[in-house]
Amino acid sequence: MQARELAARFEAYGDWRRRLSAAISALHQWLGDQDLTDAQTDLRVRQLLERLLQDKLVVAFVAEFSRGKSELINAIFFAEFGQRLLPSAAGRTTMCPTELLHDPSRPPSIRLLPIETRVRDGTVSEFKHYADEWVTLPLDLASVERMADALSRVSQVKRVPVPLARRYGLYDDDLAAAGGTDGGVDIPCWRHAIINFPHPLLKQGLVILDTPGLNAIGTEPELTLSLLPNAHAVLFLLAADAGVTRTDLDLWNDHLAGADPAMQSGRLVILNKIDGLWDEMKGAAAIDAEIARQVRLTAATLDVPADQIFPVSAQKALLAKVNGDDALLARSRLPALEAALSGRLVPAKRDIVGAAALSEVGAIAAGVRNILDSRAAGIAEQLAELNALRGKNQDVVEHMMARVREEKATFERGLARYSALRNVFTQQTTELFDRVGLDRLRANAGDTRRSIEASLFTRGLRTAMNDFFSTIRADLEAAGAKAGEIHELMRAMYARFAKEHNLELYEPPPFSVLKYLKEVERLERAYQQHINTLWNMASKAKFALMKRFFETIASRVKHLYDIANRDVEAWLKSVMSPLETQVREHQIQLRRRLDSIKRIHRASDEIEERIAELEQQAGALDAQARGLEVRVRAVDALVSAPDSLPLAANG
Repeated sequence: MQARELAARFEAYGDWRRRLSAAISALHQWLGDQDLTDAQTDLRVRQLLERLLQDKLVVAFVAEFSRGKSELINAIFFAEFGQRLLPSAAGRTTMCPTELLHDPSRPPSIRLLPIETRVRDGTVSEFKHYADEWVTLPLDLASVERMADALSRVSQVKRVPVPLARRYGLYDDDLAAAGGTDGGVDIPCWRHAIINFPHPLLKQGLVILDTPGLNAIGTEPELTLSLLPNAHAVLFLLAADAGVTRTDLDLWNDHLAGADPAMQSGRLVILNKIDGLWDEMKGAAAIDAEIARQVRLTAATLDVPADQIFPVSAQKALLAKVNGDDALLARSRLPALEAALSGRLVPAKRDIVGAAALSEVGAIAAGVRNILDSRAAGIAEQLAELNALRGKNQDVVEHMMARVREEKATFERGLARYSALRNVFTQQTTELFDRVGLDRLRANAGDTRRSIEASLFTRGLRTAMNDFFSTIRADLEAAGAKAGEIHELMRAMYARFAKEHNLELYEPPPFSVLKYLKEVERLERAYQQHINTLWNMASKAKFALMKRFFETIASRVKHLYDIANRDVEAWLKSVMSPLETQVREHQIQLRRRLDSIKRIHRASDEIEERIAELEQQAGALDAQARGLEVRVRAVDALVSAPDSLPLAANG
């Protein structure tokens, strides 16, 4: 029942996203029909619709090996196949990070990135753009056996000499103890796997991330720096009989506990294998009491609320689903976890996506309202003038025309100041982009890379990395200061323009670099957390892994700079565009006023006709304002509407 509810909620979420996209598209179409859009608005709407189309919900499964991650994924998502789809057995099964998703542009397949790519520059994200780097195997959807055989490739290992394992950054003291007399060591065959599979939940935008244990997370920095922090939910698996072991605690503290507090509700702890506590010599109450005791101990050790801990038996749940055994399924306690995923995860994701969409639509609507208000004010001024001219003689009309001409001349003199402002604005924006430019980042990264390669000791590595982060922080803070100067410049210009031309005062939005600094702090914390672990490794492996870790950090910072550049560009347009609109609209209104008075000067009997024309235009503006509100409310109603599926009682 709970699995069906989870599927139904995902389907409802996908349908809600499509209806939200349709409402935003309808708003955009109406704006175009009403001649109320421009290139900037078109771009913002396209980007918003693209984000909604590409929206994903990422659920990561994290644990040390042999905790039952793959079995739990099979039980929750793939039980309808009647057997294990992902490999699940004693010992290590998932040897590399594995993503399960649906990409309709590709056929069903498993893509495997060879472990040899670890000795080359480039992160997994970068390699995703090059199909020739991957080994691709088709998935035969008509044969569960052949499909399971293809997916079993994620557990493949191979034996390599110790020096080669060191080059890959996969050799440490633990692996040395596992080595044989031949001096070799077993390592994963693959660095990363992507399973493209048309499962109904995956087709709705769910992405499942199955991770290896602590060693693999520590040696593949992209997991630590990107994939796990960006997951909307993380299921952390423990063995119910053992509780929180030392390695479990290390994994939790190093990679999960320090997450953003806003994301902590998405951290669910799974006490798996409770069937190991099922003792036929004990009664049901005693067994339940033992499970409850393990939940309390786990909550205290990990410092999480007890309602975020779910005791389950993934193996029994899978067996129960395959055999249709409702009693065993209930005893496995999996329905409570499925209810939590259904009742917490999807609604929380919907709230985030809806709030972001509503904020963007609100900003677009505010810009349109400014245009409508400006046009309405111009018409009101013309009507006031024309009503004042009723029954007046030609001298009065000529006086009015002279006054408007003087206003026009004053405005045109103001345009010279506007042009000077544009020059200063361009100079300031160039300096701002210089601070967050990729050329500056490349220079910083290049200096750091050379320092790391030249370092023979730990101190040199630490100094190089500390200097790298310090330079980034200094550049971002300088960018923030420059953005503040631009904001004050534009505030003053808007105030002067409004005062001189009797226009509504517009308050340009400020720009903050706080979120970029926060991301840099997160990356630096990840570096500090992992640096001590790296120093415990053999010296050669340590320096190779440190270089790989830096390359991943540099890639994440480049991504951050890309986002910052797009944000800065959008902000600069949002700051300057309203002024450009005000200038354009004021020019249009002055020209219309002058033309109107000229017409009246030529033929005073046209005044009533012109007044009627302006009143008709004012009515049309009122209709446009009402039409805008109707379409914005339609988006708001979709975002604010309660979820069509009620929260599960045990969710």
